[in-house]
Amino acid sequence: MKLTALEQRAAITIAGIYGLRMFGLFLVMPVLFLYAKELPDFTPSLAGLAVGIYGLTQALLQIPLGYLSDSIGRKKIIVFGLLVFALGSYVAAISDSLFMLIIGRALQGAGAIASTLMAFVSDLSRPEVRSKLMASIGATIGLSFVISLVLGPWLTTYIGVSGLFYVTAILSLVAIAVVIWLVPAEQQHADTSQVMPVKEQLGSVIKNKQLQLMNMGIFFLHLFLTAIFVVLPLQLINNGLSLSEHSLTYLGLMVMSFVLMLPMMIWVEKKRQHPKGVVIAVTILLIAMLGLANNMGLVIILASVGLFFIAFNFLEASIPAMVSRICGTGQRGTAMGFYSTSQFSGAFVGGLLAGIIMQYYSASVLYFILAGCSMLWLFFAVIWLKPLPDVESASH
Repeated sequence: MKLTALEQRAAITIAGIYGLRMFGLFLVMPVLFLYAKELPDFTPSLAGLAVGIYGLTQALLQIPLGYLSDSIGRKKIIVFGLLVFALGSYVAAISDSLFMLIIGRALQGAGAIASTLMAFVSDLSRPEVRSKLMASIGATIGLSFVISLVLGPWLTTYIGVSGLFYVTAILSLVAIAVVIWLVPAEQQHADTSQVMPVKEQLGSVIKNKQLQLMNMGIFFLHLFLTAIFVVLPLQLINNGLSLSEHSLTYLGLMVMSFVLMLPMMIWVEKKRQHPKGVVIAVTILLIAMLGLANNMGLVIILASVGLFFIAFNFLEASIPAMVSRICGTGQRGTAMGFYSTSQFSGAFVGGLLAGIIMQYYSASVLYFILAGCSMLWLFFAVIWLKPLPDVESASH
């Protein structure tokens, strides 16, 4: 089914805002731990906290801001969140200690608008095409991830990590302009009568086992992503790949992963094989973590990272679309709040876990822990995940 002009505009602008914001977060990920090592109060645990702390503030505020957006409007929350994110980027840019960097990263995360953006897309689209729009957001996140991985190490050689934070602040201001002038006007809340009191909303979402499986999956996915990029840049350098070579390396791996991921994505959508797709992707994650844990040279490391990218890109694009088919209209903002809370909680735990492990143990220990998480995710995906409806549920 074709998208209307309004749906096309909503998909492009809102996905663009989401992508700009995630680009700003991802841009520093490949270099932040290395940068933190040069600060006077460096410890691996604090550096891991600096990488992941944005996830904690994101997690704490996603549900309150998602629910508030149901009540006072999406655009107000989005503009507020982008302003806070810009402030955090500025604080991080001028920081001269790891402690101040942590404060800036926490402020970045406090602009917690992911759930509001996804709910806004749902507001402006029909149920039968909504999963396409959600998938476009997931694909935009994947594209932002690719571009940031390529540009982050390269830009660092010219403008430094502080310069990267200034770039993210500017992008936030650009995104605010997009919200004000390009994003479609908010429609009168057609589902006002279905917006439940907060207690009923929370209960409805918590009791839905399918939604909770999606939340667990996105938690693990971003735990893996953050933890890996605490240790991977140094691991690549130790295996003979200089920082200046990381950009092209990531680009090649990501292009390859997209080419290999697309047939699986098409097959899953065409044959309605979402449960099998998730099981396959998580199995690939498990293989990738075991490959990284063995640390058998640069070739095996790069092959394992390539496998991780295949699974990450598939799941990052698929899970939001799957959530959109499960959650009901009356609690959309709250359901997306739980989803985004799980996503950013995973980022926080991943950064903190990786920092602690690197302070006391080794990268191999971290990867074996991540392999164990993959096995747990795989187990629950096999026993819990059921075929999804063709369109989103109207209510629960």
